[in-house]
Amino acid sequence: ASAAIQHYVELHHALNATALDAIGTRYVCLLNSTELDTIQPSSLKLASLNPSACSQLTKDILYEKAKKAFSGQHVFPAYYELILPYLEGAPGEDLKALSQAHVNMNISTFVNLRRDALMNLTPAEVQGLLGVNLPDLAKWQYRSPVREWIRVQKQSQLDQLHIGLTGGTQEGYINIITPKFPASSSAPLGAVAMALHLLPAPLLSFLMMSILS
Repeated sequence: ASAAIQHYVELHHALNATALDAIGTRYVCLLNSTELDTIQPSSLKLASLNPSACSQLTKDILYEKAKKAFSGQHVFPAYYELILPYLEGAPGEDLKALSQAHVNMNISTFVNLRRDALMNLTPAEVQGLLGVNLPDLAKWQYRSPVREWIRVQKQSQLDQLHIGLTGGTQEGYINIITPKFPASSSAPLGAVAMALHLLPAPLLSFLMMSILS
């Protein structure tokens, strides 16, 4: 199938809507970046593709083409329904924009978004994306990628969602990893200086006073 597609493109045939329908979801993942670049965005208006099983690069390329194809459709939820099959290639700024439209994204779509894009979303933006489906987020709080997303959020902001998410960072607390230094007589001066440099100012002052006394 890959060889047949490559031969078709080498004969300067366009990957138009008819060709894309022939390739279909089953073989769209076989297209390389050069072949994907030949697709005209307008072709996606007539073709029915679902690149969810493809590489992230393929998803990213097709998303940008789909975005151009449907950019004239500004009415929600019509635009969202059209762009939905390609959302796994959406960057963070586009997801943030969608969150303002309250698109009621289902949880299965959410957990398959680009990892870097998902991790940059705030709790309020996630609430805007999921809408009525927000309670489903709690069912995923111990599973990837929601677990990792929770860990980088402030717990106070997670509490505002009122769905019982736990595991966020607590404000006013710091994590201190105590290094195991050798005896003071043999401790390298540079290592001690570096360790002291990394300490918060109040703690550093306390330690210095203790040493001097």
